[in-house]
Amino acid sequence: MKLQNARAKSFEDLVVWRKSHDFVLEIYKLTNAFPRDELFGLISQIRRAAVSIPANIAEGFRRAGKQDKLRFFNIAEGSIEEVKYYLILAEDLGYAPTKELKGKLAEISRLLWGYMNSIRSGIEK
Repeated sequence: MKLQNARAKSFEDLVVWRKSHDFVLEIYKLTNAFPRDELFGLISQIRRAAVSIPANIAEGFRRAGKQDKLRFFNIAEGSIEEVKYYLILAEDLGYAPTKELKGKLAEISRLLWGYMNSIRSGIEK
């Protein structure tokens, strides 16, 4: 992730959070077209996992210690992998094409990894 000139004052200032929030909105739109019998199955699971990404970034943002921050960001990384599987499953079930969303998820993963590395190295901005 490119470091910004000014230190982020809120999680909303983080590019990775904004992109992950936009991703969640797209997941909600995508799943609106899934079969209704998936309401308590795949729809619920993929939405929950997708929401976990920006939610854990937001929660980790205000944590004081590096290790505590990184723990929440690592949870977000786990949710990224979970969503990746659900996107594969949705496509394999014929519910929707997911290539574009997988690309956006990969970008979020790279941004989060970069942000975590900046925290590890002590140059968080």
